Amino acid sequence: MKKEISDIEQKILAVLQHGLPESQSPFKDMAEKIGIDTGKLLAVLKDWKKQGKIRRIGAIVNHFKVGLGGGAMVVWQVEPTRTEEVGKILAGFEEVSHAYERRTYENWPYSLYTMVHGKTEDDVQQIVQRMSQTCGVSNYRILVTEKELKKVPPTYITQIDAKSTE
Repeated sequence: MKKEISDIEQKILAVLQHGLPESQSPFKDMAEKIGIDTGKLLAVLKDWKKQGKIRRIGAIVNHFKVGLGGGAMVVWQVEPTRTEEVGKILAGFEEVSHAYERRTYENWPYSLYTMVHGKTEDDVQQIVQRMSQTCGVSNYRILVTEKELKKVPPTYITQIDAKSTE
């Protein structure tokens, strides 16, 4: 049996799906936008997490806006027996925002992917060299970010009381 979500939950989802506001008090701002107390908003989010409805809430950061003008996806060819070990090492670098494993293919032997950020492309090159030395993997490719595309959170609620979300 499918459980309906309450009006408050719909309003929270409607405001949340637009991403966190660029402010020092994003949850307070979202709560005010839908006319509820910040504590109520946080209680619903905690309940959703406990129920498994959400795993986490995270900000989508525009790295260029925060002064990180250099960025690259670095793909690493790692022996399958070392994937977990090397992945943990690479993910431990503060300049890495993403680290994950992918399947390899006949013409694409890279199994670990990391998104590396620096102030300049030269910084990124130096960081990657340091990462390579630290994890002992020398077969990698640097795929330089040429343009940041618009990142958009998923949309779940399309119609709701306009007064509540504007």
